[in-house]
Amino acid sequence: MSRILIVDDELKIREIIKKYAEYEGYETILAADGMEAIEICRKEDFDLIIMDVMMPELDGFSACKEIKKFKNIPVIMLSARGEEYDRIHGFEIGADDYVVKPFSTKELMMRCNVVITRNKRSAEPGIEHDILEIEGLKIDYTSRIVTIDGKPVNMTPKEYDLLFFMTKNRGIALSREKLITDVWGYDYFGDDRTLDTHIKLLRSSLGEYRKYLVTLRGVGYRFEA
Repeated sequence: MSRILIVDDELKIREIIKKYAEYEGYETILAADGMEAIEICRKEDFDLIIMDVMMPELDGFSACKEIKKFKNIPVIMLSARGEEYDRIHGFEIGADDYVVKPFSTKELMMRCNVVITRNKRSAEPGIEHDILEIEGLKIDYTSRIVTIDGKPVNMTPKEYDLLFFMTKNRGIALSREKLITDVWGYDYFGDDRTLDTHIKLLRSSLGEYRKYLVTLRGVGYRFEA
């Protein structure tokens, strides 16, 4: 049974998420703020953390950053703020997903399943490494390691997923809808800002090799190399 830590200063939200999570078969532990979440994570292991951003004592961004120092637990951030800066900041500190309040609890559970499944799959040991090399860009799909001119590149979890999917389908025009459906792995409700944010982050991480990520106006994107 997968374990989820639910962190939110609003008791009602904690209880609602707990109810739906346990209905889906997850074991849940609750925390009311970032400091409590850190202390719990020092003592226990989880398959996922659902973390609110705005909390007393210690905000979710700071708590996520601190937890990532000693445990590699996937994190879904919750926030009433949907500005691009906030989403980028969340992804930069290692969050796997970012959900804007108010949200659909059913959709949140779908996102939880996707993140947990993907994390468990990537942790499975591989025998042969699947590697792609294009000039100085090297992508090790098995180890989830990307290097540019021999130097490792630190990307957010979703940047890796987006890059891997696009390079696996290089030369193919990928619509925005297909990228969202195949990379995020759930029915997407809302605008395209989440995809745009990650494309921007990915281009920044690729440096000079951003030239391979081509925008198809009115369609989507293509990795062309």
